[in-house]
Amino acid sequence: MYQVKGKQYPCCTSVTMGIIGGKWKTVILYYLIEGPLRYNELRRKMVSVTERTLSLQLQQLQEDGIVNRKVYTSKPPLKVEYALTDFGKTLVPLLQSIADWGDYVVENHSE
Repeated sequence: MYQVKGKQYPCCTSVTMGIIGGKWKTVILYYLIEGPLRYNELRRKMVSVTERTLSLQLQQLQEDGIVNRKVYTSKPPLKVEYALTDFGKTLVPLLQSIADWGDYVVENHSE
């Protein structure tokens, strides 16, 4: 058994999936590889995600220390950016491998 932040997992892969699992988390993280994005920039890239789901997924990624939320209040309008933390950047090779495998499936196994 593995324990991370009070949650128990049966194996190391379940730890990974517990943090980045879900329909939209890997998509959010993939878009943040290139650099920080504002909330609306993420929404434009992910047209089929609901605002509530995007907000919840971003909040969970923040709680797990994967994504950082930075609020700029120096001048209106309020600006909020999301970026990978140093811990989140350790996921980049994994995310790239997932994306590469997805490309492989589309090229070789789609009808």
